[in-house]
Amino acid sequence: MARSVAAHAGAFVATVGQIASRTAPEATFPVLLLATSDLLASGARLGAMVDVVPPLRYEPDTGPDADLDTLRIGLAEALEGFDEYAEVVDPVLGEEVGRASLSGDLATVTAALQQGLAHYDAGDVLEALWWWQFSYLSSWGERASSALRMLQLVLCHIRLDVEDDVAAEAEYDALQA
Repeated sequence: MARSVAAHAGAFVATVGQIASRTAPEATFPVLLLATSDLLASGARLGAMVDVVPPLRYEPDTGPDADLDTLRIGLAEALEGFDEYAEVVDPVLGEEVGRASLSGDLATVTAALQQGLAHYDAGDVLEALWWWQFSYLSSWGERASSALRMLQLVLCHIRLDVEDDVAAEAEYDALQA
């Protein structure tokens, strides 16, 4: 399980880093949709399994926290025009609407995954699993889920929101083919 989560976490962190560096801007939304979906599938397994409880009741220090400001800024630039969105804060507890951002969500998820990867890379597999499970349930699962919904909706709007005359012409061309 830890090896699988580490692979998904590493792939997600690498993908988000590539998007932030704007290496392929035309693929931003589809690639983020795929990476986030894959990661959430891995997270769902963490959420469904029995609680991981390491024998030590403290988290070993893995060094300083990563500075994610550059990543967050790069993501905000790559997602310009689609970065901020409204969401229901906690639909279980009420209908309060708040503000969120894809760049903030993706940076939060990345930070949590990197923390688990630091434990995993240090050979502390049980601590890594505990961290990934705990942070999935307490933060990154929710943020990744919100980001996934936003990414899917953005793709819908990009691909389906076309002018009536463009849609009519495409329909005519399709019927003539």
